[in-house]
Amino acid sequence: MTIKTDWPFGNDADRDDPLTALRIPVTGVSPLWNYIATFDRSSEARPTGDEARMLASFIEEYKACYLDDLDDYDKAGVTKRPLDISDTMTKTFHKWGEDDWSYRVITWAYGPLWVPVAPRWRDGQNDGVEIGPLSLEQVMDRCQQRRTERSREHWVEWKAAHPEVFGGAA
Repeated sequence: MTIKTDWPFGNDADRDDPLTALRIPVTGVSPLWNYIATFDRSSEARPTGDEARMLASFIEEYKACYLDDLDDYDKAGVTKRPLDISDTMTKTFHKWGEDDWSYRVITWAYGPLWVPVAPRWRDGQNDGVEIGPLSLEQVMDRCQQRRTERSREHWVEWKAAHPEVFGGAA
C-alpha cells in the first residue's frame, strides 16, 4: 500500500517551519532536493521578517530570471510543489548572528563550507582574506557574482525594482 502525501520532501525540509509558508525551505547544510535556495536549520539565529522577505525574493528572482523562458506547462509544474525546486545548484544561507550571514553552494566539494567562513575562523588564515560579518543582502550580492553577466544584471534590476525588500523601505 502506498501512502500519498502533499509533502514530498520527507525530513529533508521542515514542513511546519514558519519560513515554509513563504516557500523558503528550511534544511540541513546539504539538502537532498534541488531547492533554489534554503535556510540552514542549524543556524545560530533566525532570519528577521525583513531577512525572510529577502530570502523569498531571492528565490523569486531566480525563477523570474531562469524559469520565465519555460513554457506555461513547465511553469505550472514548478509551482505544484509546496517548495520551489529546479535543476539549479542549491544555495544554502546560514545566519551566525545579527547582520552576519554566509552561504554555500551544494556542489562545493572543497574549500570552506561557508563564505564568508564561520566567525571563529575569520582571521584571514582560513579564507585568505578577512571577510565578514556581512548582511544577508551583501552575501546575496556575493553569491550573484558567480552568475553569468546577464543574470548578474537581472539581479541588480530585480533589487532596484523591489525597494520594499532591498532598499531599506518600510
